[in-house]
Amino acid sequence: MYSKDELVNKIILGDTFEELKKIPSETIDMIFSDPPYFMGTEGELLRTDGSKFNGVEDEWDKFNDYNEYDEFTYEWLKECKRILKKDGTIWVIGSFQNIYRLGYILQKLGFWILNDVIWSKPNATPNFAGTRFQNSHETLIWCSKSQKAKYTFNYKTMKYLNGGKQDKSVWDIGICIGNERIKGKDGKKAHSTQKPEKLLYKVILSSTKPNDLILDPFFGTGTTGAVAKLLGRNFVGIDNVKEYNDLAAERIAKVVPIDNDIVNGGLEVKPPKVPMVKLIRMGFLKPEQKLYNKNKTIYDVVMEDGRVTDGTDVLSIHKMSAKHLRITNNNGWDYYWVEDEKRGFIKLDELRYISEGKDNE
Repeated sequence: MYSKDELVNKIILGDTFEELKKIPSETIDMIFSDPPYFMGTEGELLRTDGSKFNGVEDEWDKFNDYNEYDEFTYEWLKECKRILKKDGTIWVIGSFQNIYRLGYILQKLGFWILNDVIWSKPNATPNFAGTRFQNSHETLIWCSKSQKAKYTFNYKTMKYLNGGKQDKSVWDIGICIGNERIKGKDGKKAHSTQKPEKLLYKVILSSTKPNDLILDPFFGTGTTGAVAKLLGRNFVGIDNVKEYNDLAAERIAKVVPIDNDIVNGGLEVKPPKVPMVKLIRMGFLKPEQKLYNKNKTIYDVVMEDGRVTDGTDVLSIHKMSAKHLRITNNNGWDYYWVEDEKRGFIKLDELRYISEGKDNE
């Protein structure tokens, strides 16, 4: 049995089933799994010019039938549920060949599906035979350990990175090509199903906290570990192919972690609960002072009780800002701006953070 310290940033060479059994229960914060797809391709895949296309022909993707594949899937997912913390989550990726089987077994084991995310690939491999639609997406299933789990979701961070709009469950990300593709000693792609770092960036950033421990039970050439290190998270990877592990270790060693508010969870910090009347009492606002919208095309006047007036109504900052926007509800802290003698023209919300610091001095 491994201790938690032995797992942190460790690449394990071995059979996934056996190594998962050595991990203590409720140790892992998040799991990303890119298991064999059981693609079941037969014969050579040929491009339109007659040349061979190297798809997934590896031994690790071959099974006798669906019963064997389902047994395999059930066993490793059962161990994943055991070692996942009670508020942890798991991401499983697949294509049309296996994603429905994965989803069924996840639910059978009691995982609670939070989202199915479509990875839309603008540069996907074409259907060379022209016998069906081009398969240009894969599906990620994101689950919590149970329906009542208090799982991590960095909503504000993802909204910020999506231009201030709620992020959606369709992600346009190109497949792994060019310099990002890890090469073996023969100069050819080392792993047939290497995932792009941008995909793992969104997965890890959205659903983990700094220093969380992330498991990838089918580690391959280490994309999960590389992105985990980049974002200040820890990883443990398992794979039974030494060449993959060696390439992963070399790759991860070159990664330089990012250090900023986005990766450190700074955008997820809840604002202090400081009411308007307290800002007035502390001298950060004054009765009769003007509050503006961002463009200074609208202003309202602060009242002694913390409400504001537009000359017609006296309302809370939330109701008044909603009135100007002609909507039912709005966050007045984000809407209003104020002229501050020391700090210039700043968002009203900033005064809450400033006042909390003063209040604790």
